[in-house]
Amino acid sequence: MIPSAFEYVAPTSVAEATAFLSSHDEAKLVAGGHSLIPLMKLRLAAPKYLVDLSRIPELRGIREVGGAVEIGAMVTHHELESSAIIQRTLPILAATAASIGDVQVRNRGTLGGSLAHADPAADYPATILALDAEITAVGANGQRVIKATDLFVDLLTTSLASDEVITSIRIPVPAPGTKASYQKFPHPASRFAIVGVAAVIKLDAGGVVASAKIGVTGAGSKAVRASAAEATLVGSKLDDVTLAKAGNETAGAIDPIGDIHASSEYRQHLVRQLTARAVRAATG
Repeated sequence: MIPSAFEYVAPTSVAEATAFLSSHDEAKLVAGGHSLIPLMKLRLAAPKYLVDLSRIPELRGIREVGGAVEIGAMVTHHELESSAIIQRTLPILAATAASIGDVQVRNRGTLGGSLAHADPAADYPATILALDAEITAVGANGQRVIKATDLFVDLLTTSLASDEVITSIRIPVPAPGTKASYQKFPHPASRFAIVGVAAVIKLDAGGVVASAKIGVTGAGSKAVRASAAEATLVGSKLDDVTLAKAGNETAGAIDPIGDIHASSEYRQHLVRQLTARAVRAATG
């Protein structure tokens, strides 16, 4: 189908973009376009104005800054997958990016666009949550920093205001010895996560878990941190009993969705299995 008529706007600065958003209620942002454009073609979305962020240079680039990595919102999946900085400091993020869609999708889709869209089956949210990321957004009221745990509100809903633009994502570099893994059960066609689990684990010299962070996507209406499972893992050795308990607690913390791709019961089963698998893969 052909989208409804719209006006195309291509700002060259964040200030210009936010000014337009604050004065035009029927405007929508477009980054890579993989989510919004199909909705427009199906006429499930009909914005009067389409604000293209691709010409704003300040939204690009990957930098190491003060013990953290700062990623521009318009950095593509392919750029994350192939970045030497990301591969060295945040290899789980490079692996997550590599698991998304196909080559064409990874060359166009962006990190900021994925987070702002908040698709419950998107891959990044699990990893972003497990890495304790912070999202910087700019709007009419200025700049603010949103913790990843406060970003995802519900299905396709975030805590971003209608006039705010994600400008960057800041991720602290994990402490030496920290290991991580993202494991997912993908849809065979789209490669979206039926369920995806990210685990960031640090063991002490005795093999006891010193810190644990687990993010889950795909299972419910939004991505979540599995805090109860994290508490179970910390202070424990990673035997089968502990991993099974952590998987059960992760599954129990989620209100699972059921659809044509997987029942709610099957998603809970996947959460249990992938939690254990992600922790095992992270720790070798």
